[in-house]
Amino acid sequence: MKQISMLLNAKDKRGKVKPEIYGHFAEHLGSCIYDGIYVGENSDIPNTAGVRNDVIEAFRQIKMPVLRWPGGCFADEYHWQNGIGDKAVRPRTVNNFWGGVIETNAFGTHEFFNMCEQIGCQPYLAGNLGSGSIKELADWLEYLTFDGDSSLACLRRKNGREKPWKLKYLGIGNENWGGGGNMRPEYYADEYRRYQNFSRNFSGDSLYKIACGPNADDYRWTEVLMQNINKWHASGISLHYYTVPSGSWEKKGSATSFTDEEYYKTVSSALYIEELIVRHGEIMSRYDKNGDISLIVDEWGCWYDVEEGTNPGFLYQQNTMRDAVTAACSLNIFNRHSHRVAMANLAQAVNVLQSLILTRGADMVKTPTYHVFDMFKGHQGGDNIYLYTENSLDGKDIKIPMINASATIKDGVITLTAANCSLYDSAELVCDISGIDVNSVSAQALTEEIHALNSFDNPERVKPQSLSASLSENRLKSVLPPASVASFVIR
Repeated sequence: MKQISMLLNAKDKRGKVKPEIYGHFAEHLGSCIYDGIYVGENSDIPNTAGVRNDVIEAFRQIKMPVLRWPGGCFADEYHWQNGIGDKAVRPRTVNNFWGGVIETNAFGTHEFFNMCEQIGCQPYLAGNLGSGSIKELADWLEYLTFDGDSSLACLRRKNGREKPWKLKYLGIGNENWGGGGNMRPEYYADEYRRYQNFSRNFSGDSLYKIACGPNADDYRWTEVLMQNINKWHASGISLHYYTVPSGSWEKKGSATSFTDEEYYKTVSSALYIEELIVRHGEIMSRYDKNGDISLIVDEWGCWYDVEEGTNPGFLYQQNTMRDAVTAACSLNIFNRHSHRVAMANLAQAVNVLQSLILTRGADMVKTPTYHVFDMFKGHQGGDNIYLYTENSLDGKDIKIPMINASATIKDGVITLTAANCSLYDSAELVCDISGIDVNSVSAQALTEEIHALNSFDNPERVKPQSLSASLSENRLKSVLPPASVASFVIR
């Protein structure tokens, strides 16, 4: 066992942790939408307007704040007119990005926005800049949000929605440096400026416009983009970063079968996002000294080889305690950099990549990653506060900090979350708290053998359990098991 000393100052506030940092992403990819979220009104699986009731309830449980849709890569081939009106006559199109399967367009604009209302989350719309047009995006916004008597607003009413929806978050293009058009940053910046100019605010909306930012460490893209946009053009720029333990996109590694070395490589790769946030943030600050433009990490998570026997274009993978540790590390990093990071969207919500939920027919499984979001939800809307960790290193050839942690305060209640990244050593946390008098603590942990997962045969193998913690004279003590995630609520 290793003792880890921590210092927490509740008065030293570093930035608001916006609820949207705990956001999610649902793309028309594999069985994320169809059979995952949407089963249709005639399904035997309990549903509301075709959307699974169990999935909706699970999203509500973690207080899902925002959901990004319809992609991803799919967004830059998506034409919204295909997904409105009578489902029996909606066009059947080819999903060229993900498996070449037929897209029925049964789940479209009304289905998505109504679902967000069921969840109680903000919709984050990804607009088609890659293969669409300015008029197409402008028409979509009018259809959605105009409360007057235009033809598009009347069409919305004819299709069953009298009142306009509210829309705050609008992404204009997705990965336009790659599948969204193979654009140069100079060209994309000009296109973005044109598209955003015609993205109007209707009915009291004030769009939070998000430009396509860099892929991982493409610092030149950020530089060029920031040279060409300002706060009048965009409220945020996106960052995409995936944890690929092998470092190779051709052979990424198994989601469930991995060595100790591969585990440490995965955690190290996940921690790299902190360097990306810092370095991209430094570039942004040179052109945006007041911090008016935020960083939106709207695709992040672990990406492994697909499960054996599944369609390689569907990106279906299992989810182990390793993913819980990396999710906790990532969320702690976003919390600590909440002065720059305003939103993050895990890829993806159901059945794809590092998903919250797996479904098979009527059955549903909450993954270890889901439980991390449930344990961390107390951070939403809190103030990030100073937390110093006198850390040790773990791993053999790959050295990583043993403890990754963050703390917030809201309404006088401190939420402290920590991941013990060590595979074999327990961590005795000793945290001295200043700036507030506290006298009670409750704690829970996610802890199991590192390869443990929740399957349809054993759906609750990995789940939060109570963790022993003591508090005396403003000093918190607790022991974190190896490769575990913990949360503390301190009052």
